[in-house]
Amino acid sequence: MIGMARELRLAEIFVEVADSLVEDFDVIDLLHRLSRRCVELLDVSTAGILLADAHGELQIIAASDEHTRLLELFALQHDQGPCVECYRTGTARTNIDLTRAEGTADWARFAARARETGYVTTHAIPLRLRNRVVGALNLFQTTDQRLGDDDIALAQALADVATIAILQQRTLEQSHVENSQLENALTSRILVEQVKGLLAERWNTSVDDAFAAFRSYARARHLRLSELAARIISGGFDTAHISAPGRPGDHHG
Repeated sequence: MIGMARELRLAEIFVEVADSLVEDFDVIDLLHRLSRRCVELLDVSTAGILLADAHGELQIIAASDEHTRLLELFALQHDQGPCVECYRTGTARTNIDLTRAEGTADWARFAARARETGYVTTHAIPLRLRNRVVGALNLFQTTDQRLGDDDIALAQALADVATIAILQQRTLEQSHVENSQLENALTSRILVEQVKGLLAERWNTSVDDAFAAFRSYARARHLRLSELAARIISGGFDTAHISAPGRPGDHHG
């Protein structure tokens, strides 16, 4: 996206985010949308948002698609990658050429896996507010086109919005509340991941399509993703009510 069209879309997105920051908002859904907006505005291939848990370990919280999620999980399993480094230092790492061994020597396994997935360039942007870093935004590209200074500034702005969404400004100085919010967000993500896998297996479809159907059902009925996921996992909700991908309408209207 270029010029005035991107400026107008950016304004729309920030209004969208502001409208979402109401009491008891669905943080998982909001962060998922933000990761998709990163792809749209920055012309990158995929994007993912990671949060640090109570032990300081990064966990995936939202992604624009499953390929990003799986790649980032691989990086975290080996405790390496630009996102891990970005979180620990609080400094952005941008325009990293994954095809150059000298630039990826500290996380060679991550770089190799990224190349196998089709990515040649990556960027890591800290999720920070003031001096506090709570996670990182990871961007991947399948081309070697560099992000300019304006694009990097926009990526940081989107990361800052994600940070505010996670922490909510009124609780920034209350560490016990903050930790509770982060843990709740991570727990919610785990439930959603379980449901995505369950539905994908039940419908014999991709995890992306399963999540799209699950999310569409929840949004149409003003249900929080985490709450609906918890009901499904506990057996308190019949998934037959959710239309499988490619099937119009609900079983039960």
